[in-house]
Amino acid sequence: MTRNPPPIDLRAAPAIEVLGAHKHYGALHAVDGIDLRVARGEILGLIGHNGAGKSTLFKMILGLTPTTSGEIRVGGTSVSGRDFRTARRHLGYLPENVVLYDNLSGLETLRFFARLKAAPLAQCAALLDQVGLAHAGNRPVREYSKGMRQRLGFAQALLGNPQVLLLDEPTNGLDPQAIRDFYATLRRLQAQGVTIVITSHILAELQERVDRLAILASGRLQALGSVQALRERAHMPLAIDLVLAPADVPAAQQAVARLPGITPLPTPEGLRLTCPRELKVATLVALAPLGTRLADVQIHEPSLEDVYFGLREL
Repeated sequence: MTRNPPPIDLRAAPAIEVLGAHKHYGALHAVDGIDLRVARGEILGLIGHNGAGKSTLFKMILGLTPTTSGEIRVGGTSVSGRDFRTARRHLGYLPENVVLYDNLSGLETLRFFARLKAAPLAQCAALLDQVGLAHAGNRPVREYSKGMRQRLGFAQALLGNPQVLLLDEPTNGLDPQAIRDFYATLRRLQAQGVTIVITSHILAELQERVDRLAILASGRLQALGSVQALRERAHMPLAIDLVLAPADVPAAQQAVARLPGITPLPTPEGLRLTCPRELKVATLVALAPLGTRLADVQIHEPSLEDVYFGLREL
């Protein structure tokens, strides 16, 4: 009979603590002094250019790659300590490149990983159903599409009801519906207290789906905070789109002419104003006298992609 290892205690400490972590490969500093704390039940997005240190940091958190210096703890347990071998069974990991055994079926694959992780074999069929692969559970993996392999890899990461999930580019190969289902699953897990760290090069995916973002650059933590906090740190302007008749465009331009930093640009629908965020309310007040001549006003915050590149230029 398979016994589950005792759960790691994520209530007495942050789920993940990275304390001055370094990883050097000769002259290459893949991770260069990162300090990071991830709270229990948080979804953290980890973004950065190729080679920024994301995958290396994941492997360090998993205890697969030892730190050159510094310390990493998961649930208060040091990843280099004797107790971490047991605690690691409560971590789920999906690598960027999923490698599976082509001759095994999907169900056999999960049972193989379940034995390695000392997870209940009874979970396997339910997890296949959860990721939408119940119909293909008895088919060999060699017949799986890239998206199906990715979903099977995600099911593997969920074995043993992990309390911490590390997901490296988890939506590679998934179609829009599968991506939507994937994030719905993450929200359900978060509601159960699971801590999730996720990387993605598709920044638009993360924008409304994470609690905080950590931006890595050259092995260092460049910025950390909510999407809105990072927008404010980047000092990026807003875009305000005005929908109005061509004859009313000059009046709208005149209304904001005295406000500093406002750049008006005619559009097919009317006018776009590039506006410093601290002048958002003042701009709307200045436009109020136009009344019903304004058919619509749309305010656009900078996208996460805009914020990412804006912060890199600071």
